Amino acid sequence: MNDTIPDLAHTDDQSSSERIRAILDAEACAIRAVKIDGSYSTALNQLQNCSGKVVTTGMGKAGFVAQKFAAILSSTATPAIFIHPAEAAHGDLGMLARGDCIVAFSTSGKTREVLEFIELSRRMEVGAVISITSHRDSGLRELSDVIIDMGVVAEPCPLGMTPTASMAVMSAIGDALALVLMERKEVTREEYGLRHHGGYLGKRARTDNLLE
Repeated sequence: MNDTIPDLAHTDDQSSSERIRAILDAEACAIRAVKIDGSYSTALNQLQNCSGKVVTTGMGKAGFVAQKFAAILSSTATPAIFIHPAEAAHGDLGMLARGDCIVAFSTSGKTREVLEFIELSRRMEVGAVISITSHRDSGLRELSDVIIDMGVVAEPCPLGMTPTASMAVMSAIGDALALVLMERKEVTREEYGLRHHGGYLGKRARTDNLLE
C-alpha cells in the first residue's frame, strides 16, 4: 500500500479542522506502515501456550496501552494483569508466577524501570518475554524472546515529541494480537459474556438475550 505521509507542518492560517485531519491521517498512516512478519505468529504461539497468565508492563503512556491490552485479553479468555514497572521493585514483582508470559511495551526500549523489571522477572522462572518496541538500539530487544517491531514512527506533534502516533501503533498491535488470539481460542459469545457481563457489551453477550 503506497500511503503518502501527510503534511504535518503547521501554519497560522491553517484551520483546526485541517490540522485534525492531518493528525488523524498521520496516525492512520503510521498504523498501516507496520510490517507484519513472523514475530506475530511467534508471539501468538507463546501467548496461546502460556501455562500461566499474561503480564503486561510499560511506563508512562506505554503503560496505559499495556493496561488496555491486559483488559482486552482478560475479557477475551486470556487471563492477564498489568504490573507497573516502578512498583515491581517494591513488592509487585511478587505477582509473577512460574510460567507467566510478559508483554512489555516501550517505544524507545530504553526505559530504566522496564528494563529492570524484565531483568528481575527472569529470576522468577517466567515464560517468554515479548516486547513491542521501535528504536533499533532498544535495550529491550536484547532482553526479549520475541520482538515485535513498531517501525520508525513520525509523531504529528508540532514539537515532534508527544507520542500520539507511536501510541496509536502500539495500541493497534495489541488489539490485533488480542483479537487473533481470541479467534484461535474460538471464544464464544457465551464465554465472552461470562467475563464481560455488565454494560452494553455484557447485555449483547448474555445468552438470556438471544432468541430461541
